[in-house]
Amino acid sequence: MSDAAAARTPGAKRAAPGEYVFDLGTVDKIMGGPAYSTAHGPCVEGDRIIVGLMRMKAGTGAEPHSHPNEQWIYILEGTFRAVIDGRTIEARPGSLIYIPANTVHSGGASPDGDVVFFTCKDGSYGLHGIKAT
Repeated sequence: MSDAAAARTPGAKRAAPGEYVFDLGTVDKIMGGPAYSTAHGPCVEGDRIIVGLMRMKAGTGAEPHSHPNEQWIYILEGTFRAVIDGRTIEARPGSLIYIPANTVHSGGASPDGDVVFFTCKDGSYGLHGIKAT
């Protein structure tokens, strides 16, 4: 773990040397993509991995965007509908979604309930992506 205390993602919790356990119920919540997404929840960064426990309210989601780091999304609750590189998917609890680096994607919670997901990204960039134009 490096000595640098600054997180790449504004508002995220940066793991400090010797800090090994994080209670995501008490870590400050941030927006997963303030310019394009309703996802919000706690986010923790290490040197090489960024993790977040995110929630999207029913019927809301993320507009098309991309980021230079790859991403994994594990669905815990609800139904997540997405478009990844032009392909439409639907994921339910227990589903694991892979989004390659620099791939335009969008997605959100179905209208019938919130979606909760655990997400991991490599640390080459912060949590936030870039809204597609």
